Amino acid sequence: MKHKQGGSPYSMDANLLHISYEGRHLENPAAEAEESMWRWTVSPEKAPDAAEYLDLEFEKGDIVAINGKRMPAHELLGTLNQIGGKHGIGRLDLVENRYVGMKSRGCYETPGGTIMLKAHRAIESITLDREVAHLKDDLMPRYASMIYNGYWWSPERRALQTLIDHTQQTVNGWVRVKLYKGNVIVVGRDSKTDSLFDPTIATFEDDKGAYDQKDAAGFIKLNALRLRIAANLQKRK
Repeated sequence: MKHKQGGSPYSMDANLLHISYEGRHLENPAAEAEESMWRWTVSPEKAPDAAEYLDLEFEKGDIVAINGKRMPAHELLGTLNQIGGKHGIGRLDLVENRYVGMKSRGCYETPGGTIMLKAHRAIESITLDREVAHLKDDLMPRYASMIYNGYWWSPERRALQTLIDHTQQTVNGWVRVKLYKGNVIVVGRDSKTDSLFDPTIATFEDDKGAYDQKDAAGFIKLNALRLRIAANLQKRK
């Protein structure tokens, strides 16, 4: 939709996940967005001086409860939008590379989505296998590009979705976040059923033989073999 403010109109597109703004003074990438433009979020300077904590419960990668209260997905996102907006969370000002070739500057408000993303990454950090997590990180930019360019119904997007859904089967547990003046700070996370974090191995104290420091010497030597070969070659030149 078009929204009038002062001079010529700028474009505003709103849905449950976000509001986007384009046009008018935003067409100058050097100009700061006007404070009066924002609809969902207060400025971080005007956000509460006291932090607010949220406990978010996950089941198979989806948030299902806030502070122990379960609710449908649309109500949950709406609640996070309201809470996050109050704390100035979710503002974004960026220049995009459009599919047709141009660069375009836009501003976005995504308070609930910002909280969800930060919390989701936190619960994944203890429930996903290392290589699965790395593979997902490699694929997500491509997945996002498909959606951005309008390929939601493409076979490649559906194929990736199957893989992503599979990775989320073990993403269960809870995350505690602290909201403060535009920031989402993860302060705790746990999974009683799927955590791969083993304190008896990760400890800096006595691990009762779970990890032998001497094993690292051989690992480092083998892992650095290609570097030693290259260094020897340089010495002969």
